[in-house]
Amino acid sequence: MESADGRRGTAPEPSAAPGSGGPDPAFSHPALFYRGDDEYLDATVAFVRQGLAVGEPVAVAVPAPRLALLRTALGGSADAVHFTDMSAAGRNPGRIIPGVLRAFCDTRGPGPVRIIGEPVWPGRSELEYPACAQHEALINMAFHGRAATILCPYDARALAPGVLADAWATHPVVIENGSERRSRAYAPEHVVAAYNTPLPEPRHPAVFAFDDERLREAREFAVRVAAGFGAGRTGLEDLSLAVAELTTNSVLHGGGSGEIRLWAEDGHLVCEVRDRGRLADPLAGRRVPPPGRPGGRGLLMVNHLADLVRTQTGPRGTVIRAYLALPAAPGRGHGGGVPSAPPSPAGH
Repeated sequence: MESADGRRGTAPEPSAAPGSGGPDPAFSHPALFYRGDDEYLDATVAFVRQGLAVGEPVAVAVPAPRLALLRTALGGSADAVHFTDMSAAGRNPGRIIPGVLRAFCDTRGPGPVRIIGEPVWPGRSELEYPACAQHEALINMAFHGRAATILCPYDARALAPGVLADAWATHPVVIENGSERRSRAYAPEHVVAAYNTPLPEPRHPAVFAFDDERLREAREFAVRVAAGFGAGRTGLEDLSLAVAELTTNSVLHGGGSGEIRLWAEDGHLVCEVRDRGRLADPLAGRRVPPPGRPGGRGLLMVNHLADLVRTQTGPRGTVIRAYLALPAAPGRGHGGGVPSAPPSPAGH
């Protein structure tokens, strides 16, 4: 039986996501390939003003430098737009659908809305990027049938060719040089699967095996190890909550037991929980349960607490890693910033 968090003891290979086979008549998800500020502003300002002209609620969620650029270009029209710094709100890509996109749409009624969302920018790290690509693919499932348009800008001069190839696979339409082209490579479910790969092994992690009788001990173990790495009070509280959710899910839906591992990596505390269960729902942790429905909020909470969450699931079990910044971390990137995201392994 599938749990509220999308878990099963065993599950078949995932089928194509709703809407992945062709265009959704209600939802529109174009990518914008831009080269320089002029191309960026020409397309995004027109997109915003078209929405305002027909009375659609409009939101802009892009990194801070682009946010300032667009706000200035919109002039007085900017007062009618909801602005969000994506580099903060969307640092963890798993938080963007529930915490940025759906949070805006679901408070604006059932009518059409439009959003500019830029989750991939130069400086995203190799560790973050797979979660970004999966996020872009999962938008199509999360918004299937919803009257909305989400325009996703990509810096075509600075991002790697593999990133742009992934954009063709996760967006049914690509806008480039002022013209729209339907993507023949559109296959978002393939991108989700392509990045569902084993995560690199850590060096010398602290390890604790748990079952239903050792959940409290697992939480105390994690907090003790994190304190040794210099985590502050808030970080320890966040970690304790995340560990409680992940280990409880493992006991209830992952075979009754699991293993927790912790280590420090590039200024972050990494907490990994692995078990024998299978995540059958690709949107687990990104779907907000209806009010009054019990359960279904564990992974959602972990995404809210962590700077990054990486997941790998398959017939042999599920691994979930949550990254939380340590106080001494000089920045909030993972593994160091890179000038462009890495090429796609999907071969699009």
